[in-house]
Amino acid sequence: MTYSKACYLLAIVLISVATAFAQHVQTSVLTGTVQDAENKESLVGATVSIKSLKIGAVSNKSGFFVLKNIPSGKHQVTVSYLGFAKKELIIDFAPGETKKLTIELSKQISRAAEVTVSAERGEADKRQIAVSQVNIPIEQISQIRIGGEADVFRAIQFLPGVLSSSQISSGLFVRGGSPDQNLVLVDGAAVYNPSHLFGFYSTFNTDAIKDVELIKGGFGAQYGTRLSSVINITQKDGNREKYEGVASLGLIASRASVQGPIGNGSFFIGGRRTYLELVRAVVPVDALTGGIPVPNFWFYDVNAKITQYIDQDDKISASVFLSSDDLAFQSTGLDINIGIANQAASLRWTHIFDEHLFATTVVSSSAYQNGFDGSNSGFVFGVENTIRDVTGRTDIEWYANNELTINFGAEVSTFRFGYKQNFTGRDTTRRLPGATDAITDFALNDWTYAGYVQANYQFASFFSGQVGLRGYYLQANGSVLWDPRISVRWETSPELTIKASWGIFHQYLRLASNPDFTFFDTWLPTDASLGPSSSTHYILSLETKPVLFGLDDLDVNFDVYYKTLININELNTFALRSRRASEIFFSGNGEAYGGEIFLQKKSGRLTGWVGYALGWITARFDSINFGNLFFPRYDRRHDFKIVAQYELNEQWELGASFIFQSGQPFTGVSSRFQTAFPGERIGTGITVPTARNGLRLPPSHQLNLTGNYKFTLMGLRARLLIDIFNVYSRQDIWFRFYDTTKPVVEVTDVRLLPILPTVSLEVKFQ
Repeated sequence: MTYSKACYLLAIVLISVATAFAQHVQTSVLTGTVQDAENKESLVGATVSIKSLKIGAVSNKSGFFVLKNIPSGKHQVTVSYLGFAKKELIIDFAPGETKKLTIELSKQISRAAEVTVSAERGEADKRQIAVSQVNIPIEQISQIRIGGEADVFRAIQFLPGVLSSSQISSGLFVRGGSPDQNLVLVDGAAVYNPSHLFGFYSTFNTDAIKDVELIKGGFGAQYGTRLSSVINITQKDGNREKYEGVASLGLIASRASVQGPIGNGSFFIGGRRTYLELVRAVVPVDALTGGIPVPNFWFYDVNAKITQYIDQDDKISASVFLSSDDLAFQSTGLDINIGIANQAASLRWTHIFDEHLFATTVVSSSAYQNGFDGSNSGFVFGVENTIRDVTGRTDIEWYANNELTINFGAEVSTFRFGYKQNFTGRDTTRRLPGATDAITDFALNDWTYAGYVQANYQFASFFSGQVGLRGYYLQANGSVLWDPRISVRWETSPELTIKASWGIFHQYLRLASNPDFTFFDTWLPTDASLGPSSSTHYILSLETKPVLFGLDDLDVNFDVYYKTLININELNTFALRSRRASEIFFSGNGEAYGGEIFLQKKSGRLTGWVGYALGWITARFDSINFGNLFFPRYDRRHDFKIVAQYELNEQWELGASFIFQSGQPFTGVSSRFQTAFPGERIGTGITVPTARNGLRLPPSHQLNLTGNYKFTLMGLRARLLIDIFNVYSRQDIWFRFYDTTKPVVEVTDVRLLPILPTVSLEVKFQ
């Protein structure tokens, strides 16, 4: 039945293609870009509509839009974007004329003022299915401050259905998927490890970002290589009109950025550095936590981008980011050291062939290195992981008419992987990266190829559909894979829309992590010994705009989902001298299902959201837990979150965030025994585990408060930022370890961060 529906949709698409050219001859076209009047930045997701004709379009990632089949004569065109004043234009179209415009919008002076969120619901582009998609305005992200800094991934962690394993986790767990199942794109380039260790910050400076899009499942055929979600980030091109900069000095981190015109375009460069290790040298942090040891770490990151407009139809941008992390933790019987480094660069070319055809080509290169070593009660361990890739990708959008859009593209990647592991207890490692004499030493070079086609068609004013197909060829594995995907949208009324999605998804890369240290990301490929992972998504979504408490600018989403997880992996920490992926991983299957409620307010004096998710995640591996069903570490039954920002007056903005989650499953210990080599009297204590993740840690909850005071400092715009992280100092358990060097085993809970008040000063130069 599903494939019959797909054939029906394709037939409709072919008929529409045949009539598109005839319509073009008789009617007019409006095309162009939407941009910020102040700095000439293109605006992503702006709505352009003609109310009298009940047609509309949404600007793409480059601000480009197309409206077709416009009868000759005068029409009122409305352009709107969140946080900007609505603009209305009267345009006179001649028969068969194509008008190409650059439309500029001006920002609202105050968030408390009346803000146009979008055009009327009936005028929006109904071809945009967007199942389980959340767009967070960058204005809201900039107000969610943790440790004195705003951050993209911290904001995403406050959405329902998105979990982190801890405050110190660099991974996002979306609807039962592990961190490796998230596709993170920055200006079209994939990024492997986009977070710093403590989970406070991602590697992307919020000052450099203009749009963030999260798709929690059921994404279109243009996205591939991951099973669970897509996080699509668009960076600013930079101010084309004038030079400006921002500098911020805080207790934990400082950052600075500068942007401005260069050549026939603009540039942006920003950097950030923490110095917690310097603070620890003068402040008795352990004394503040009652003697509970706190990890010591630092990081830096640099984001840079330059954009040039070759002509009206061609734009080229080059971007680069660098980051490095270092963490050390010492406690009784335990010593851990971690080092992570990222280097990535991309070159992006966008080209407008005509009002019908838009193309984007990206060539990117990434290098990721991760090292982890330490000892626990005399038992030493170490891991080193490196991945380097070069990827070329082209995406083409064909706007056949107001009812039909076709997307297609291709991608080719070459990879070099390296993985070394030692969990034998032998002292064969040293500070990583750079481990030698590893027991497991895995290396692989590979090529992968992919292509896709997708059609969006509006059958009627109230019903539209999307059908797509993505194909892969994996050279090292020799696999040819096909991913069909279908989504539909039914607008039952201007206030209520129902969406549904089904699709198959495959994944080539895998993430290896030690169960006790889920912050550690180790990427490995699918070789000839181990097939790719796959997942099937079933999603039903209901979107409505109710009037609650006198507020008429609320968006409310209800989602239910079910997905299978086939041939997923768990790290085999007992692997010895492994040379194949099947010897490093245990393979098994799982499933995830649940429901989410998300209420969001994007405009006005009070903004924010409330979300709740109820979910189940189960897995079964023949080689784990005696083949019995178990809950993965990231299974949390309840997930409740609140984020609120309030503009008190022109000087003060206040913010708060609260999170409550069920405790994580973990594997306990039932007993111990001693082992000794010949000649040893005591030997090494070995613990005997209980059932896999058969116990749960206490629930996790946390409150954060922020204050933002605007003023003038020596003629410059400035802000004093006050942030209280973990207000009532709830120190969640990071992990539990057992010291077997003593006659009686000592159980220690390694806890996470206590209350951290932070004050920072931000000054803007222009």
